[in-house]
Formats: sequence, structure tokens, C-alpha cells
Amino acid sequence: MLKTTSFHGDTITYNDMGKGRVIVLLHGFLGSQEIWKDTQQQLARHFRVIAIDLPGHGKSACYGYIHSMDLMAKSVKCVMDSLKLKRYVIVGHSMGGYAALAFGELFTDNLRGLCLFHSTAYADSEQKKKDRSRAVKLVKADARLYTRDTIKNLFATKNLSKLKREISFAQKIALQTPKRGIVATLEGMKDRPNRDIILNFARYPVMMIIGRYDNILPMQLLLNQSELIKRKQVLLLENEGHMGFLEAPELCLKHLKRFARACFSSKGNF
Repeated sequence: MLKTTSFHGDTITYNDMGKGRVIVLLHGFLGSQEIWKDTQQQLARHFRVIAIDLPGHGKSACYGYIHSMDLMAKSVKCVMDSLKLKRYVIVGHSMGGYAALAFGELFTDNLRGLCLFHSTAYADSEQKKKDRSRAVKLVKADARLYTRDTIKNLFATKNLSKLKREISFAQKIALQTPKRGIVATLEGMKDRPNRDIILNFARYPVMMIIGRYDNILPMQLLLNQSELIKRKQVLLLENEGHMGFLEAPELCLKHLKRFARACFSSKGNF
């Protein structure tokens, strides 16, 4: 059953499942807490797992014209404070990783670990910023067409024919995202700063999950970025794209559990 908490005069929605040490799941652009359904259920056998609808997504409210990553991080903190939870591991998929990095900058003492799930600490390149601006125009012209095409591109091209159910599932969630939320989030992602310093100085373990056939974030860029991390775990998905938790769910789940246990252990060894 979904729950809500008040944030900036409106509501943020989340799903709270399981008992014990706490893992927070943050979805990517055009996602919602629902995208984590299977992952959350499996992790909840061992942990307390909180999956949050970030601003402008799922059933959470939209806030103004720009949803900055700081705003998203503060919405996460609001949920966690409302539950009186102090220390937790955050797993952020794609845009959720950007929000998690902002959280790491703003609220570092609350983190026991950080997983960047197909995500990057680098800001958008100038070309990527132009692409975001073009995307805003496309969304305003035909949000449904933009959404369907964007979701399809998140999966490894070579696997499209065998992942029709997973693609349909992700598209269904994405199509529920309000146009206002899509545009505000595109603007927020475009304006986010570099946060590679977070990786360099993190006192907690950091995991990166990388897809060899990711159409969004090049594998080598992320592998190079992982060298910044002192206490790291890297999972390279050899046959997947940008949606590992749907493309290789069992493998990702295995490594997420291992990572979380290490974060919560006194030694923090992998």
C-alpha cells in the first residue's frame, strides 16, 4: 500500500516494505516506485526497502518549472525523516543516481552506501544539454511518442525482441508521467553540476552497475569514473543496456544484496 508524506506544501508518495536495515530505491527518468516492484519484493525478504516516487513522477506532486536534483534529494530526506530513519543505503537508477549524488552532497551523514545503477556523477555535456532542450520541445509536441521511443532506447538493442514484456511494463509506467513533470525533470537534469568529488571522497562504499550495451551512458566512461572510488564494487553487465534490474534481474539482485550487507557490516568489505 502506497504512503505519502508532506513536502513543500504537497505530497511525495512511497512504498515501504520489509523489516531491518534500510535500502532506499530511487527510480530513473520516466519511472516510478512501481518500476522496482520485483526488486523491492525480493530485497524486502532481507531488508526494509523504501521505494520513492520522485517529484513529477508516479503519484508524487510536481513542483514548479524545474525539478533540480537537489529538490529531489530533499524530497527523499523528507520521506526518511518522516519515518525517523537515520542511516541507509541509497540505490539510484539513472536520474535516481543523480538525485542520490545530490543527497550525498547535502546529507552525507545519513548514507551507509550508495549504488549508481546505470548512472554518472558527471554533468551533461554541452551536446547533451542541447539534446535535453530538443527533448522538451518534443514532449510539448507529443509526449506519448517521445515517452515510448525514450523507454525503448533504454534497453540493449540486441535484446529488444526478447524483452517485449519488460519494455511494455516500463512504457506503461512512463506514460503515466505528467507532461509537466517530464519537462521540469529534463530541465533539472540539464542544469545539474558535476558531482564526481562525491565519489572521490565518499567515506561509505559505492557500487556502480554498468551495462556493456548501454545506449545512454557509454560503458568505458563509467568504468573510468569508477576509478575515482576508494571503497568500490563494480558490476559490469555483459549483455545488458540501461535497465539491468529488468534485463538481468537475478544477477543485479544478487549483487545488490551483497553490496547492502557489506555496507551494513562493521568492516564494510566486499
